[in-house]
Amino acid sequence: MTSCLRPASPATRRVFLGGLGSALAATWTQPLEAAVAADELILGHGDFRYLVIKDWVSPNQGRHHPILNCHEMVQVADGRLFMIGDHWDHQMLVFNPEGKILESWGAQWPGGHGLSLARENGEEFLFITDSGLWKTGGLSYRQTGRVTKVDLSGREILSISHPMSVGAYEPEMVFNPTETAIAPNGDIFVVDGYGSQFVLHYNARGQFIKRFGGKDGVPAEQRLNNAHGIALDERGGKPTLLVTSRADQSFRRFSLEGQYLESIAVPGAMVCRPVISGQHLYAGVCWSKTPQINALPQNPSGFTVILDAQQRVVSAPGGSAPVYDNGQLKPLQQAQRVFDHGHDVCVLDNGDLIVCQWNANQTYPIKLQRLRQPG
Repeated sequence: MTSCLRPASPATRRVFLGGLGSALAATWTQPLEAAVAADELILGHGDFRYLVIKDWVSPNQGRHHPILNCHEMVQVADGRLFMIGDHWDHQMLVFNPEGKILESWGAQWPGGHGLSLARENGEEFLFITDSGLWKTGGLSYRQTGRVTKVDLSGREILSISHPMSVGAYEPEMVFNPTETAIAPNGDIFVVDGYGSQFVLHYNARGQFIKRFGGKDGVPAEQRLNNAHGIALDERGGKPTLLVTSRADQSFRRFSLEGQYLESIAVPGAMVCRPVISGQHLYAGVCWSKTPQINALPQNPSGFTVILDAQQRVVSAPGGSAPVYDNGQLKPLQQAQRVFDHGHDVCVLDNGDLIVCQWNANQTYPIKLQRLRQPG
């Protein structure tokens, strides 16, 4: 699995330093001490420290490309970044790596929430998850969600609707999906994170295979409690699925056949979808238990986390430093007021991060420029 959820393909991997300004390119190669001014904000820990660039998207672009919430982002082979949101007329925004908005479109996914990328025979496709939940005019709405496969122009290829249509759910069970993951053979895994908390497995043509997971009647250490995200993890050789159990502040690992394998706890961090880049796992954190911040409206206590291949948190940009006591991670919390509610992390090939936020006063994603340690 490559960065920013881009399908693995050595021929299409790109480094975008060439498209950045000369000053930024110099920063990438210089030691940390010489790279930033004293008044610039640095986040993160250890080898994963970042310079905050809040104006990656210049504010004058909002007039023609408005947003409400920035939910998830993927990067395609030619370098463009696609981001799904829930604005009534501009649900898909397309950026270049420098933060310029190239276009925006889409009015058919009012609950636009999840965005995954897949490749078939050299062509790229987007899987859009409409949760069925959205707000407009101060009112909140809930309807059945759906998953849609589209090409990069937005042309619909396939759609998955309420699982009762294939006998997977009873009619009274709600379906408000949040994310998809695509297996190497094209099989589709859908997490119903705002609905009935199951993982639904379909083949590449959208034919239902099975369901697994769930919340009720499942051992506490295996349950899915707000199954907010899902990702294919190929780091161990044999692909597995990582599924977020956000309310339990953890990820659950399953085989592709649906067998529970293990849990990865991230105490204190209500994590969103897992993003695999190289040997590391990245995730936005929507909320944390930060007493002073918890008292504010909407509890803007988010940050981001990075875990290594041994499943240890090695950095928490915007959050407290990870500390382990007898092998157990002490609860994390927000430490710097940069993010309100981290919702997704897109990892560029040069190590920079683009962080999407939910409920952040209609602001565009924030860029974190990775800093190299000296030596």
